[in-house]
Amino acid sequence: MEKLDSIIYFGNSLTSWLIALACVVGSVILARIVNVIFSRVVKKYTASTENDLDDKIADQIEEPISVAFVLLGFWIAYSHLVFEGSGETIAQIFQIAFVLDLTWLVSRLLDAIVESLLIRSAARSESSMINQIGPILRKTVRSVVWILGIITAMNNAGFDVAAMLAGVGIGGLAMAMAAKDFVANIFGGVTVFVDKPFKVGDRIVVNGIDGTVQEIGIRSSRLITLQGRLVTIPNNSFTNSPVENITAEPSRKVSITLGLTYDTPPDKVQMAVSILKEIVGNHSDTENDFTVWFSSFGDFSLNVSCAYYIHKTGHWANTPSEINMLILEKFNAEKLDFAFPTQTIITQPS
Repeated sequence: MEKLDSIIYFGNSLTSWLIALACVVGSVILARIVNVIFSRVVKKYTASTENDLDDKIADQIEEPISVAFVLLGFWIAYSHLVFEGSGETIAQIFQIAFVLDLTWLVSRLLDAIVESLLIRSAARSESSMINQIGPILRKTVRSVVWILGIITAMNNAGFDVAAMLAGVGIGGLAMAMAAKDFVANIFGGVTVFVDKPFKVGDRIVVNGIDGTVQEIGIRSSRLITLQGRLVTIPNNSFTNSPVENITAEPSRKVSITLGLTYDTPPDKVQMAVSILKEIVGNHSDTENDFTVWFSSFGDFSLNVSCAYYIHKTGHWANTPSEINMLILEKFNAEKLDFAFPTQTIITQPS
């Protein structure tokens, strides 16, 4: 042992270096043992419980605890060594590392708790509001924890955090002016979550863009257009522009006008009205609230009009197509001729 003490490397004896190495290796082994305990004991126990919160907590805190044991081993190893002129700096580095690891642990722990609470709330509620705001809430919680952790780490390291925050406050006024659009989008996102003019999966039209809402974020939202293109829209657009929610419509109104030739007798015109009432009234995708009437004398036709509503479950294109095809078949079978633009020219003999 005395021989080892007599061998000096970088101001420390070989014995001190071996003890430090043993501490580092021991901490790594201990961290590995912690991983095994979590995998084979803790997670096995949490999986047997009905509550899923303990499963999420065990999964989230495993890595930060293992890293903490490794950091502790390095700190003990460092305490057996002496470095002239750099002791305070290294101590500050360890303080920052410990605080950041603790911040990591708290962040993941709170994230698991918030996620579990959101899942339970979403299961009990029929509204999709929780599913939309959940990711934003989790990101906000993580961001707040990390900001506080970094401030604490810098304060422990000897930085004048108060002076730095004061400087940031002065410069923040100038940045606020430059970031007014960003702030407007944030408030627009809050407005969307509070007023709920639409939700994920709804088809909307805003600023001439027609598409299905894929994601609602705190700053912007994403739509898939009818052409299959992804469009990102700033949330400020939803507060400054009209938003048409097509999915929210209870039913869709369809209006058609059929022109019969002027040589069609009155009984045939009445037959056309009856045929339209029968076709629209018997279709499974239309509502009972419809109107059919002899609407006008056109320039070259006797016009019969119909206004009906398609159920929310009916297809906006297939239903009118089926009704139009039945009209065509019935009118042809009853010899009801459709009019087309004609012109009668009367000439006098010279």
